[in-house]
Amino acid sequence: MIGLLCFALAVLASPFKSKLRLEAENAVLRHQLIVLRRRLHGRVRLTNHDRWFLVQMYRWFPSILTVVTIVQPETLVRWHRAGFRRYWRWKSNSRGGRPPIENELRALIRQMSTENRLWGAPRIHGELLKLGFSVTQSSVAKYMVKRRGPPSQGWKTFLRNHAPDIAAMDLLVVPTIGFQLLYGIVIVRIDRRDLVWINVTTNPTAEWVARQITEAFPGTMLRVT
Repeated sequence: MIGLLCFALAVLASPFKSKLRLEAENAVLRHQLIVLRRRLHGRVRLTNHDRWFLVQMYRWFPSILTVVTIVQPETLVRWHRAGFRRYWRWKSNSRGGRPPIENELRALIRQMSTENRLWGAPRIHGELLKLGFSVTQSSVAKYMVKRRGPPSQGWKTFLRNHAPDIAAMDLLVVPTIGFQLLYGIVIVRIDRRDLVWINVTTNPTAEWVARQITEAFPGTMLRVT
């Protein structure tokens, strides 16, 4: 009864549909019949051609979702999105750039970098040019043997190890009630956030700042960064 009612509503609404839309829906219905006729043991098997046809019809006429019955509408939308992603992934792949260098030249670059451990990419590149090889320095660096040095400490480890010997300094401007400007300097030790030094002047100079740092850490070898 429900199916008959849907058919009657579709017949009543058909005069208001465009001709191309009707033809698309008819084509989708005919293709579904073809798929159902070749099914085996009650199971519908869709080929890549079937998926491509349904996705293309959905791309041109999204209204065909109302007549698709052999697959769920969500499945058809998922196929369309997957095809869209693959297309743009293929579109964005770089098909240009430099041509690949020969295997013999790659082996020569690795051999030179292994036998001459102090040579960098510029030195190897220059030697290859002398031998008549036309190759860029970036390609030489790409195919050199990578040597791993000892792992370096991160910022977190560096600060934890050297925080007692590090101080932060900042300069600030303070307007007075008489519309004058006072220039202050604040020095804070990193490890405990202790206020080490504070001073104010009306005429800040590089010599004055250096003197404040020296007075804040008397008898200490300082390195300002």
